[in-house]
Amino acid sequence: MPHSPALAVVLPALALSLFPAQQAAPGDVSSVDGIVAAVYDVISGPAGQARDWDRWRSLFAPGARLIPVGRASDGTVTQRVITPEEYATDIGPRLEEMGFFEREIGRVAESFGQIAHVFSSYESRRAPDDAEPFARGINSFQLYHDGTRWWVVSVMWDSERPDNRIPDRYIGR
Repeated sequence: MPHSPALAVVLPALALSLFPAQQAAPGDVSSVDGIVAAVYDVISGPAGQARDWDRWRSLFAPGARLIPVGRASDGTVTQRVITPEEYATDIGPRLEEMGFFEREIGRVAESFGQIAHVFSSYESRRAPDDAEPFARGINSFQLYHDGTRWWVVSVMWDSERPDNRIPDRYIGR
């Protein structure tokens, strides 16, 4: 069957009408700062507190991806590609069970036209008053502005390890 340009337009529109996007809070999506802060805010909270996964979904563009990168026990570098929905259903329950607070500790951002890239250094704690974070790393956000609002297209992250320290230029603003 030959490719139909009309189907390329109609099918995505039909999908959006069948599965409408959650309405985003204007403060969450009106700026790069707002959308990055909203991502951290949604995933953070004490043990036993449900997260606002509808708000989470409202931040991501259709087709968005989350990509954790790491190192397996044999030293192999790995990456896993998941959707925002898979994050909410697969990882979300663990965040809610154990408590999880992630906060930005530094940022380097670049933008051009309707796109932005943010290297957001983070630290993670089980409770906000924990003496030391249990993890640190960098979230690499790719964002785009559709003329009305910002969307998260992807977030790729890697954790700090003894052989993978966060460079000083990514700590602080």
